[in-house]
Amino acid sequence: MTTIRRPLARLGVATVRDLLFHLPRRYDDLREMRQLGDLTWVAEGTVISARVRVVDLRVEPSFRRRIQRTIATLEDDTGRIAATWFGRRYIERRLNAGDRVIVSGKLKRFGRKLTLDNPDFQPEVEDGELLHVGRIVPVYRLTAGLTANRLRIAMRDALDAAGRTFTEYVPRLIRERESLAPIGEALEEAHYPASFEGRDAALRRLAFDELLALQLGMVGRRRQRGLDAARPIVLDDGSDESLRSALTDSLSRRHGRTVALTPDQAAAIDDIRADLGRPTPMLRLLQGDVGSGKTAVAAYGLAAAARTGLQAAILAPTDLLARQHHKTLTSLLEGAGIPVELLTGSLAAAASRQTLDLIASGMAPVVVGTHALIQERVSFAALGLVVIDEQHRFGVEQRGQLEAKAGGRAPHVLLMTATPIPRTLGQVLYADLDVSDLRTAPEGRIPIRTGIRRPVDLRPTWDRVRAEAAAGHRTFVVVPLIDEADPEAGSGELFAASSAVAAETEAERLRTLLAPLRVGLVHGRMKAGDRDAEMARFRDGELDVLVGTTVVEVGVDVPEATMMVVEGADRFGLAQLHQLRGRVGRGDVESFCVLVSDSTDAVARARLEAVAGTRDGFELAEADFRLRREGDVLGFAQSGLPRLRVASLQQEDHRGLAATARGYAERLLDAKGALDGSGIGADLGPLARELRDGWLARVAAGEGGETAGAA
Repeated sequence: MTTIRRPLARLGVATVRDLLFHLPRRYDDLREMRQLGDLTWVAEGTVISARVRVVDLRVEPSFRRRIQRTIATLEDDTGRIAATWFGRRYIERRLNAGDRVIVSGKLKRFGRKLTLDNPDFQPEVEDGELLHVGRIVPVYRLTAGLTANRLRIAMRDALDAAGRTFTEYVPRLIRERESLAPIGEALEEAHYPASFEGRDAALRRLAFDELLALQLGMVGRRRQRGLDAARPIVLDDGSDESLRSALTDSLSRRHGRTVALTPDQAAAIDDIRADLGRPTPMLRLLQGDVGSGKTAVAAYGLAAAARTGLQAAILAPTDLLARQHHKTLTSLLEGAGIPVELLTGSLAAAASRQTLDLIASGMAPVVVGTHALIQERVSFAALGLVVIDEQHRFGVEQRGQLEAKAGGRAPHVLLMTATPIPRTLGQVLYADLDVSDLRTAPEGRIPIRTGIRRPVDLRPTWDRVRAEAAAGHRTFVVVPLIDEADPEAGSGELFAASSAVAAETEAERLRTLLAPLRVGLVHGRMKAGDRDAEMARFRDGELDVLVGTTVVEVGVDVPEATMMVVEGADRFGLAQLHQLRGRVGRGDVESFCVLVSDSTDAVARARLEAVAGTRDGFELAEADFRLRREGDVLGFAQSGLPRLRVASLQQEDHRGLAATARGYAERLLDAKGALDGSGIGADLGPLARELRDGWLARVAAGEGGETAGAA
């Protein structure tokens, strides 16, 4: 196995344990043995298995000349068939006339002649185990230099060496209660199942292990955080009422009408007030659609920290968004008499030094910034609250760097996201968080009208863009590509843009089509400063139309933007489409979203129809979950968690396993988040170590396993 060490390493396989948990991506059922004489009635493309004798073997040039083909004549007592391999010269070394083999391959027809295309085969040996043919055959993810047959043989060797006696790490009581197969048996059946029922039982066991490891980590992280000491931020009823009144007054001034907090906003503020008043650090997620009022809720927490003599910081993913938050929070907190400072990488040196001095002295009660906030030179006098906006765009390490600036005491943390997570998924991903949902749109928000149009039907849409511009309104046009380097980029026809239209081409086309409207362009290859400047021109009314890629998804707040045209909408995810739509409808007039696509793909159409059918981001999150695997919906890497490889929360059985695993995790961990050394938790040490390494298999039986290449 030494010769396959490098290919295995490319697959992330370094030890025998890694190899055992390199699970098949699918299984081919090759158990039914056919007689060659019966194949006349079998449909072309069917994969068949048969016991045969090799009559003869020859090598000859193929029609491509440079690639040779090996042809074998195979027979049984009922007939003959040819088997053909292209470019596989080793076949002539492994097969000889007179050999008896079991063969499995795809049936092809050339007129009345039948042949097997590149079939697998294995010598028929009495009492020998079939690995490649004549059984339920595992199909693995491969890489250059690693064939399916070599990997199956290596897997068999690993199972024989370690799998059947693999150290058990889930306590017997749990296994018996949940009817879980022993780990050695589960590994055997996961790779070489005798039946599909056995395979399903094996994968259920491995899914439970994965979910239990995940939940132990989440529950443990929550309890360990509860041990940290935070500075309580206590507001009496009078101060609380004063802050809420100042917020609603500021909101009313901004909108030119009386504005009250929504019931969801009021409930979230109640939760935050209670969390902040405790000596243990708050860790709360605030999730709601774009425009649901998250910033106003966060402003309450920021003001509460400032009122009690502490500092608060809000971290934003882009310079433009940080500046937008600075402007909004300055307006919201003005009535409370709380100044707001800004720190970004684009600040002039003198302004940056001044802000750093204010932060260090404690004279900056609220600071808004980008990654510049986590630089070593930033020092807070008394950081009590950290707010992370668009939290999925920051890694846990970045979040930790900002939290560390609170000195010896943990800060309270509020995470915000405009991409709601499906409820089922949230129970797993956010097991260490408290969650507040903002489902109710602020009063006076006018619903966005959403429609689906074909590229050839866009003339009325462009007429509407002209009419909106004449009324002083603006339009976003979002496309999936930056330029036409992609061979699928659009053709640039005047009225029928391709579903894969490119930003640079579309900007030029619309400058001609919509003249004299002013058309701008933004995309991810532009320098950040140039991109922000173009967005600022759009915000300030110097542009009527802004063409761009998804860089506008999290961008500047433009109340005058009333149209969103998404070309090639089938190439975007459901959550992305909803986020893009949220860029408009932020003012006091009716807004429109046009999803442009001529795709006939059923899943793509389902996404578009879901977006057109509802404006509820929570409902769309559930629809997205149904249409895609959870690994695509979630950023597990950003959460610091391992990606689920076996468990799928789209399966009802696995959702039940997740809830069960959560219950065991709650009981197995003590108040400090450590495994209880008594009872059913006593054997879970290896499982706890897995939480550190990120995937259960790697340390399930301890550390320091032999390398896979040397097994």
